[in-house]
Amino acid sequence: QVQPVESGGGSVQPGGSLRLSCTAPGFTSYNCAVQWYRQAAGKQREWVSSINTGGTTSYALSVKGRFTISKDKAEDTVYLQMDSLKPEDTAMYSCAIPGPCGIWRRGAWGQGTQVTVSS
Repeated sequence: QVQPVESGGGSVQPGGSLRLSCTAPGFTSYNCAVQWYRQAAGKQREWVSSINTGGTTSYALSVKGRFTISKDKAEDTVYLQMDSLKPEDTAMYSCAIPGPCGIWRRGAWGQGTQVTVSS
């Protein structure tokens, strides 16, 4: 089974920006939704943002107005543009395909990419 692959994480100062990518070959063809989650050290995983098959987006209150989710159908990639980053945004960010969709009968998770916001 093909797993989504995240990239784009790194270290940035407060107020900075990062763009995360989630690539999952086929998710556009299968018309799947994609979600972003994050998990900070010692905390539970929390939902961050979603984009559904029709392109409708949704955001957690903690990131609304600062993060933007989008997708590039040609590249089978979903992006999470993160602006005005805060130290509390520090976490491992993972993308997920909710199942069942296409080849992902039970959904799928990526390995994650670390985002660290500190001065």
